[in-house]
Amino acid sequence: YNTQNKMMNAVAAVAVSAARRRPLHQSHHAPISFTSLTSAAHQRQQHRERHDNGPAFQQVVRTRMDNASSAAPAAAGAPAPPTFSSYDFPERNEAPVITRTRAIDVASSRRASDSSDNINTSSSTGASAIVPPHSKPISSAPPPAILSAPPSARLSTPATEITTLPNGVRVGSMETPSPVSAVGVLLDFGSRHERLRNALPDDSAVSTAGVNHLLELLAFQSSLPSASLSSTHLRSRLDNLGAATFANSSREQMMYCVDVLRPNAVPAFDLLAEVVKCPEVAEEEVEEMKKVMEFQLMDVVPQILLGEGLQMAAYGKLAESNGDGDGDGDDDTLQQLGRPHFCTAEALPLLSARSVHFFKEQNLLHNPHGVVVSGSGIEHDALVELAMRHFGDMTAANPNEPPPSPPPHDNPHTLPSTYTGGQYRLPTPLHSLYPDKPQYTHVALAFEAPLGWHSPHLVPLCVLQTLLGGGSSFSAGGPGKGMYSKLYREVLNRYSWVESAEAFSSFHAESGLWGISGSCRPDKAGELTKAMVREFVELSRYYVTEEELQRAKNMLKCNVLTQLESRLVLFEDIGRQILTYGRREDAESMCGKIDAVTKEDIIEVVRMAIGTMRPTMGVVGVDISKVPMIEDVEKMLLAESMGTHSVGGSGGGSRGWSCL
Repeated sequence: YNTQNKMMNAVAAVAVSAARRRPLHQSHHAPISFTSLTSAAHQRQQHRERHDNGPAFQQVVRTRMDNASSAAPAAAGAPAPPTFSSYDFPERNEAPVITRTRAIDVASSRRASDSSDNINTSSSTGASAIVPPHSKPISSAPPPAILSAPPSARLSTPATEITTLPNGVRVGSMETPSPVSAVGVLLDFGSRHERLRNALPDDSAVSTAGVNHLLELLAFQSSLPSASLSSTHLRSRLDNLGAATFANSSREQMMYCVDVLRPNAVPAFDLLAEVVKCPEVAEEEVEEMKKVMEFQLMDVVPQILLGEGLQMAAYGKLAESNGDGDGDGDDDTLQQLGRPHFCTAEALPLLSARSVHFFKEQNLLHNPHGVVVSGSGIEHDALVELAMRHFGDMTAANPNEPPPSPPPHDNPHTLPSTYTGGQYRLPTPLHSLYPDKPQYTHVALAFEAPLGWHSPHLVPLCVLQTLLGGGSSFSAGGPGKGMYSKLYREVLNRYSWVESAEAFSSFHAESGLWGISGSCRPDKAGELTKAMVREFVELSRYYVTEEELQRAKNMLKCNVLTQLESRLVLFEDIGRQILTYGRREDAESMCGKIDAVTKEDIIEVVRMAIGTMRPTMGVVGVDISKVPMIEDVEKMLLAESMGTHSVGGSGGGSRGWSCL
């Protein structure tokens, strides 16, 4: 059935192409025959052979035509051979030889070929050589290595199981009736723990700025001396296991993951553990990845620059040192959450294999409490055994010290950052390769989410982000996607010059950010900034409607439950929650918290942000002159928030925007 569909699609494509090439006055003199269309591929092949073989090809064609004409039936009424015009095949001097094959002839020829192990040719039909299949026939029964799902009557509600090893390594998993397992390791370190200069005992220094970016690229790409595997052999071994590998770094955590068939989970985890603990990381491998990073730096999208700039502005430099306190580094005044996540052009030349080894020695090898082994679709006891085998021998730097404090600060090198607010403005040059490409100015306005992941307002903030919604002016999911969110109704649908407007949030151990980002033509950037201010102030002055709130809560619950259907998302959620909270909250409890959010919670969150915190603003674009300064934005917010104590109804709408 699929083959017939493909043939008909090809026939239709050739027909359209031929019809376009033929002049209108010849459309009724040279009809297109089905036979000529289906032989198009054969004709192109003969055309290539004619150019390759020259006169020899013409002789073969004449011989074939003579044989075909002598073998043709002489009975009266036999169909005349098809005619071809120069418009159908402009590169041919003679009609092509056309072969016809019936499916029943192919099947019988294939059976004869299988019995004799030879390749036969059906001379009666003039068919080409029939090649027997190289693979075994597909069986209706699954392979023995793939476990069949148990009957639904034997299934029970899956639950998260957590075990702590004697040395402090934690293991969390959830069994699912799946033939595929997702296993991996999450580590309590990230780009916030990098420093531009680290003093060593021999009075030398090493830079770790950009190490997490480098580690993400080096994952599963470095040799394993302990397993006697080169990087090429490592990738080949993983390919033979059918494993899909993933690595991801963030400001606070690092993740390594392998998605593999359940029977191969043990050997795949053995390789993953070696990749995490003891890769070789040779200088040649580092230099190769530094070239990749250099190419990445050449074309960083504006959204990445905007996100990096927001972090730098929100957690700006402090007057006093907030590094390690020794004052030996140029970045002692940089707060950890204000440091770049991606490697910068200034830090790239300073990276070396020594940087990687020093960073892992400091943050991983002697921090078993910062290691979480996570899995989905695997038995918990089996995962505990694997974790004990590979990570049970890890010891803390000072074994006599008491266990670290509970989250959020398990890593002894984690230092709290203080929200400062501010602005980041980056004019970018025109794209050298695409100077005519439309240029946009990107603007983001954000406020702090105090306590980050541990904030009592975490769930209301998530509901608020869903309520604001937004996106691009082009909906990739089809018409109507997200059209009922607040930013779609009041920004994207109202102003045709807005390219995108979307709510965002980013949370960390002790703080976080939430706000609105958007992009538009440079000449409209000032109006876009005012529209963002208008949305914040309206949220602080008027209650959202019950319809809006319920729609946002339903959508958030739907997103959470849909995401957790994914095996990889489930694995990651288990690991990150254990690393952040020391436990995992199930979906039922999370949905209950979402249902408990009220419109009073929403307005309290917005008022607290606007009334007590300095905003953070980021601007990136070719022309940023039309975007007001942060001081002007603060005046707008102050002028319009004077009436926030008299809360209006849930009508919203634009009222009293003379200052904008």
